[in-house]
Amino acid sequence: MPASPAGQLRSIAIGVTDLDAAERFYTGTWNLATQARTADAVYLRGAGSFHHVLALHRSERPDVRNVTFSVAGRADLDAIAARTPAAGGRVLSGPQALDEPGGGDAVVIADPQGRILRFVHGDARLEARAHGDAPVRITHVVFNCADVGVAQRFFEDALGFRLSDRTRAMAFMRCNSDHHSIALADSDADTLNHIAFVMPDLDAVMRGAGRMNDAGWPIEWGVGRHGPGNNVFSYFVGPDDFVIEYTADVMQVDDGYRVGSPSDWGWPSGRFDQWGISKPPSERIKQAQKTIRFVQA
Repeated sequence: MPASPAGQLRSIAIGVTDLDAAERFYTGTWNLATQARTADAVYLRGAGSFHHVLALHRSERPDVRNVTFSVAGRADLDAIAARTPAAGGRVLSGPQALDEPGGGDAVVIADPQGRILRFVHGDARLEARAHGDAPVRITHVVFNCADVGVAQRFFEDALGFRLSDRTRAMAFMRCNSDHHSIALADSDADTLNHIAFVMPDLDAVMRGAGRMNDAGWPIEWGVGRHGPGNNVFSYFVGPDDFVIEYTADVMQVDDGYRVGSPSDWGWPSGRFDQWGISKPPSERIKQAQKTIRFVQA
């Protein structure tokens, strides 16, 4: 596919009400590792080379501060800054040096619905760590959208995303060979739906689910295999009711991929995944998927 200036999803920054407890959960149970710390934030890495994939910020209420992408070249920052206003977004800062652990130069924008998106080049890279049960990186973030059409057009026009599939409930958008890095879910509010962390393989998803269950964090949906993206999934509700997913086997696509429509993704009655083994999403996860709001630009 033609290169998107957005590059690859790198990290998400969230506000948490108990920073120490959140760090213990995401390192001791979820299997990320602390890479850096400031007075009011902790930066956690996965098993891959990104400096951090999750930033936890001390907050009075849970929220999403920003979503960050790693771009291939400095010129991509300029391209995003130039294309954003015409597509209905706003440039908030940059390109300029980013003042946080990991560094790099960044352009920070707001999409038409106020979510803060950052695009970074030249940030620190780490040696990948061998760990069969740790998330490698964040593979996608799902936004609830009061107007999916507005969000989709912005991601296409400003950031070069392409539609991979459209179901009755979601538009799956890609900016590289991953089937989707962002998905836009039809909703009555612009909130966070969930964050997906990719594991090395199916066995790692299953071991991770067992580890979560042992620690008192039950599976709220799954284990199963999705239709769009073909990925294995297991969903949980973590601290502050953030919905988090272990996933693996994310489909890789190119320009030859045929965009699917809602009629392509129907299940037989009573089925909630390809395999037909997953129970439906719990009431708890359905409520949690609506509650986390984005800090507005």
